[in-house]
Amino acid sequence: MTTSAVLHITGRVLVGPEDVRDEVWAVDGRLTYERPAAAALRDVTRVRGWALPGLVDAHCHVGLDAHGAVDEATSERQALTDRDAGTLLIRDAGSAADTRWIDERPDLPEIIRAGRHIARTRRYIRNYAHEIEPADLVAYVRREARRGDGWVKLVGDWIDRDAGDLTACWPREAVAAAIAAAHEEGARVTAHCFAEDSLRDLAEAGIDCVEHATGLTEETIPLFAERGIAIVPTLVNIATFPRLADGGARKFPRWADHMRRLHERRYDTVRAAYDAGIPVFVGTDAGGSLAHGLVAQEVAELVRAGIPPLQALSATTWGAREWLGRPALAEGAPADLVVYDTDPRADVRVLAGPRRVVLRGRVVQ
Repeated sequence: MTTSAVLHITGRVLVGPEDVRDEVWAVDGRLTYERPAAAALRDVTRVRGWALPGLVDAHCHVGLDAHGAVDEATSERQALTDRDAGTLLIRDAGSAADTRWIDERPDLPEIIRAGRHIARTRRYIRNYAHEIEPADLVAYVRREARRGDGWVKLVGDWIDRDAGDLTACWPREAVAAAIAAAHEEGARVTAHCFAEDSLRDLAEAGIDCVEHATGLTEETIPLFAERGIAIVPTLVNIATFPRLADGGARKFPRWADHMRRLHERRYDTVRAAYDAGIPVFVGTDAGGSLAHGLVAQEVAELVRAGIPPLQALSATTWGAREWLGRPALAEGAPADLVVYDTDPRADVRVLAGPRRVVLRGRVVQ
């Protein structure tokens, strides 16, 4: 790990999609486009290539595995894996683990937390969520809004064993009251949603974002677009739907058929959402059953779905950082950037092989 006081990045610095500069400096962990004083240049590390803002994974679970919360050593490995793939800003979309200690580690990515998932009783993955009934939803939303970093995560739908399929978890009036309470606390709300049923109620209640959003249809897409509700498709996770369906088909055939249909139209759904003007951001859903470090694969999946490469790139860089209230490569911003051998705007697959990762002004990979 390079620890010199000054870092000089040359080549092509992608400050914005069309704002390209020849160089930028990192001095004491902050970016500047002004050449430092001569005295500061006695200890300089030089990096050359195509520089992007540190990548964003807007749906990632540091501190979780398939069984629930993990220990600090495992959380550290997860965060390091994301970092070395170029992910330097994470929106942790729900975790049962306390990962605040990561904030004290200058070598680990920044995490924006949504607190712990809030789910209906016995309607989510075991050991993940607060499992409650609608009467308690507002109280739990307020609690997680105060514990998180400006986000709250609901489980909007899950398999209903009696129905044998995905159904909405919350009554409309409970969702409306909960989202209003979160907004009063200064937090935005997102929700896990695979199916169609919960989306209209959530949108009309004022939700800010929906995860996965495979259930969007021609009826709900205009509503999301009108209200500016973002989606994080997590296509690398949706790719697992056929396997999940095969595993549960004998017990829940309706659910399995539904999951396969959602998977089959996943690319059409994402492209229709994008074409309608719905904001789309990159998220991998790492940390449950998925590995960390998949951000480049998710960007490539968005392109495969029909999103233009430059917009898919923005969904993990400039646009994603603006959405989450974090700077990109602005003067005075934290020096968090990733350097590549060739122009990632020309081919997003370049993201899979960063030449250098710079976190808070230090070359960490």
